[in-house]
Amino acid sequence: MIAEALAAPDSTSTVAAWQRELQESFRSPAALAAHLGLEPCPPHVPTAFAFRVPRAFAARMRRGDPADPLLRQVWPAPAETHEASGFGPDPVGDLAAARGDGLLHKYHGRVLLTLTGACAVHCRYCFRRHFPYAGQTASRGAWTRVLEALHADPSIEEVILSGGDPLSLPDARLAAITDDLAAVPHLRRLRIHTRQPVVLPSRVDDALLAWLSRFPLPTSVVLHVNHANEIDAALMAACAALRRTGVHLLNQAVLLRGVNDSVADQTALSVALFDAGVVPYYLHLLDRVRGAAHFHVPEEAATTIMMQMRDRLPGYLVPRLAREDAGAGAKTVIA
Repeated sequence: MIAEALAAPDSTSTVAAWQRELQESFRSPAALAAHLGLEPCPPHVPTAFAFRVPRAFAARMRRGDPADPLLRQVWPAPAETHEASGFGPDPVGDLAAARGDGLLHKYHGRVLLTLTGACAVHCRYCFRRHFPYAGQTASRGAWTRVLEALHADPSIEEVILSGGDPLSLPDARLAAITDDLAAVPHLRRLRIHTRQPVVLPSRVDDALLAWLSRFPLPTSVVLHVNHANEIDAALMAACAALRRTGVHLLNQAVLLRGVNDSVADQTALSVALFDAGVVPYYLHLLDRVRGAAHFHVPEEAATTIMMQMRDRLPGYLVPRLAREDAGAGAKTVIA
């Protein structure tokens, strides 16, 4: 499961505003329900997958609406306890691709580093909700071995920082990591997969922007926005600030039943993303992780949505519909 505690600030630094905001996150469904005026509370069940929702994200939820699409993404529903055929703890084959010390090598030319198990928000469909982070992160103690592995493989041209959420780490730690990566002679690109600017826009502060601005290699920041209602003025300002550092902004969404599984939802999302300066990149079919089967949208329905989107939008606003299969050499593009 995702780690409960987020990375602590360096002992020599002050606590940043975003870290203070994280400390004030909702940590129980009852507290969030009371905040949203949901009475009686929507049914939920305790699970081993912890609950965390930043107040900045909760502020975009509709008060009094248990069907709000943002609330549904974070609410621990009773269906999480139901067993479903084909849904397991490692749906995309992460463990088979693990090379130790947080290094995952699935695809030619690029590797993924799980830097932390911490996230600002705990999405109930998370494909790594059962991932054994305790033994599968690029910790400080393992970092020398990670660098040795990267230097030893000249085929690796891109490193993907992931987790958890890599932006859960303090800026000083992120800078130390990327300084070392910049010294790998065959590395040409950096990619950062994060939901933190979406659910906690204050994370995009001066220190983060300074770190991104000085990294010498082309960098893509891949956000995770699932619904147009997640895009507010604060997120748009954060995206504008990120773009000014020279990074490329892309989005990967997940198709979720009861959240964004209509052509209207997906069209609105693509338009809102582009207005925020973010390119709609992938729309993923749900990874079949245990506890998330109630979010599943059949492939046929997903393909129909994509066909209707193409009738309504220019091609550059239509993401690629894709599925990740364990052991495959690349994502499977469906439409």
